[in-house]
Amino acid sequence: MTNEMQKPYRILLYYKYVPVEEHEYFARKHLKYCKELGVLGRIIVAPEGINGTISGTVEQTEQYMRDLKSDPRFEDIVFKIDEADEHAFKKMFVRPKKELVTWRFEDDVNPNEVTGKRLSPKEWMEMIQRDDVVVVDGRNDYEYEIGHFRNAIRPDVKASRDFPEWVKENLEQFKDKKVLTYCTGGIRCEKFSGYLLKEGFKDVYQLHGGITTYGKDEETKGRFWDGKMYVFDERISVPVNRTEEDVVIAKCYYCGKTEDRYVNCANPDCNRQHVCCEECEVKYKRSCSDECREHPKNRYELENKFNETKAQ
Repeated sequence: MTNEMQKPYRILLYYKYVPVEEHEYFARKHLKYCKELGVLGRIIVAPEGINGTISGTVEQTEQYMRDLKSDPRFEDIVFKIDEADEHAFKKMFVRPKKELVTWRFEDDVNPNEVTGKRLSPKEWMEMIQRDDVVVVDGRNDYEYEIGHFRNAIRPDVKASRDFPEWVKENLEQFKDKKVLTYCTGGIRCEKFSGYLLKEGFKDVYQLHGGITTYGKDEETKGRFWDGKMYVFDERISVPVNRTEEDVVIAKCYYCGKTEDRYVNCANPDCNRQHVCCEECEVKYKRSCSDECREHPKNRYELENKFNETKAQ
């Protein structure tokens, strides 16, 4: 890629399961470093490792990758890189937590000891076409709604901590099948696939690098993915399938037509994310209910009043 084609910003997605002593101190120190560097984003630091998504200029992200890899604990960390025209975040957060992903398993899983077999994008594409496999989405239901692998099982969960109960109620009959799991960047499947093995599932696989890596692979070109991929930044969703099979599968919350725009409810006390077409955003004031439309702090109303005043 030539410099003329390169966009001015980058978004980095990364994680690493590795012991981090005094993780709260590390988080404070890392936040100070990030603010001085000028990157924005969300990073979680736990005793078991680090998980982050940040945005910055090409120079800032290059420096960030060099600096993080200079720490022996993270010297082999893998960064997934997206180019962007601007920042994907408005602020910088580095939060210390007990887990990188809030599973709350009764018997915790160490993915460095037990995890599903990792499949490359090409291996994954070949496997999901077989008749003897079950593909399980390792994300939340609202992520599935806007895009997923064809024929994947939709998890009826709002958060990762809901998976154990959902697995017991919905996947027990597949214990002797080949079970394939996937998620955005790979971190959730590291433990989720290991959890399935601990629960007695015999043959478990995971998409190495997640949907993000699959969509960038030049052999697969994102084939067999329908819709878009939900992301936890200002973009909300990004394309995956780069073939002629690319489709829109989500439906507008209000009118039901196919649409892949996610918006936040204009009521700041609700903030519910929902799929909404441009016409219905205006008609329903980007509010998911009558109560939200009439809320005194409705952001859609306030934004339009500000724009009207500015235009005068």
